[in-house]
This record gives sequence, structure tokens and C-alpha cells, in this order.
Amino acid sequence: QAQLAESGGGSVQTGESLRLSCAVSGYIYSNHCMGWFRQVPGKEREGLAAINNDEGPIYADSVKGRFTMSQDMDRNTLHLQMDSLKPEDTAMYYCAVGTFCGEVLNWEEYTFWGQGTQVTVSS
Repeated sequence: QAQLAESGGGSVQTGESLRLSCAVSGYIYSNHCMGWFRQVPGKEREGLAAINNDEGPIYADSVKGRFTMSQDMDRNTLHLQMDSLKPEDTAMYYCAVGTFCGEVLNWEEYTFWGQGTQVTVSS
């Protein structure tokens, strides 16, 4: 069973950057996906970026060209570099792990989740 813990959230101004990290521990099946998501109260969780069995990452159109997902060589830490942040990027950000994933930007494919880290972008 995997455990995940996000860090790196905070409050920034429009156009600034943040780098989120996700520490992953515990057992992960060889057939797995890892992803970053965000959620605003009252809205569905949105898939941002994901890696599927070490292929990818793929990105949602809303963050393509601004956000970059990476993984440390030991596969124990994920990162999400977020540049050119906008007020509409304000949300709680989560990392997640799933097994035998299909649509890797669909939050329903994921089983294990971190607690989330808040990102607030002011204009």
C-alpha cells in the first residue's frame, strides 16, 4: 500500500512559480500510474499531469507549457514545477498513485492519495 505526502504549496503573485513535491513510500505495483491533480471547492478534481508505467508525462491543456512533472531517479519523489501561475490555478493540489490505469488524467483511476497542499495565486 502506497503512502504519499505533498509539500511546497504556498501563496504567490501572478506570474510567479512554485515547485510541489510528493514523497512516495510503501509498495507500488509495477503496472502503475502517478499523477498530479487539483480541486477547488464545489468542483470536480482536475487531472493536471501524469506518468503511466514510466511513459510520459502527459498534461492537461489547462497547464500544458506552464507545468512540468518530473520524477526522481529512485521513483520515490514526484515534482510539479509550476510556472507563470495565474489566479485560476488557485486550488488544493494532490499527488496520487493508481494501478493498471486507463485514462491517467481521470482521478477515478487512482487509489492512493496524499493529503494535499494549498496553492494560492493572487493578482
